[in-house]
Amino acid sequence: MKQPPRILLFTGDGKGKTTAALGLAFRAIGCGMKVCVIQFIKSAPAGEVQTAKAVPGMVFIGTGLGFLPPKDDPSFVRHRAAVMAGLEKASQAIASGRFEMVVLDEICVAVNRGFLQEPHVIELLRRAPSHMVLVLTGRGATEGLVQLADTVTEMHCVKHALAAGWQAQKGVEL
Repeated sequence: MKQPPRILLFTGDGKGKTTAALGLAFRAIGCGMKVCVIQFIKSAPAGEVQTAKAVPGMVFIGTGLGFLPPKDDPSFVRHRAAVMAGLEKASQAIASGRFEMVVLDEICVAVNRGFLQEPHVIELLRRAPSHMVLVLTGRGATEGLVQLADTVTEMHCVKHALAAGWQAQKGVEL
């Protein structure tokens, strides 16, 4: 029986899930590993996107259209298609064997909100080569993803400036 890939999961309502995943990605690149980052939800050109695209050894793919609408919203179909395109890109990146680490940013949100089916995502993750490290992020990680992961960190918001009326700040939230 083949050894499974290593799976790390960052979830919770607190800030820092993507930041933690990208920190791991930059560490991996510093150790000579090739990394692919796929963003399933976010669409705005945040600072980390610009940096990641400029880093040799990192492939950055953004398929998201922004905040996910409810299922009865007319734009739901477009968002679902974008998320499905992200899953196809993830499948290709994992199957290619080109990468030692694949970051699936906000995939937990896509599963939790019903844009992706948990069994399909779990099957994809289990098919990954044993040398690969998979990093999953997003609020509301489902029980199946939590059980599958080797390391799970829940970010808990104790206090947040945006709730106190601060505006999102370039370089911090953007």
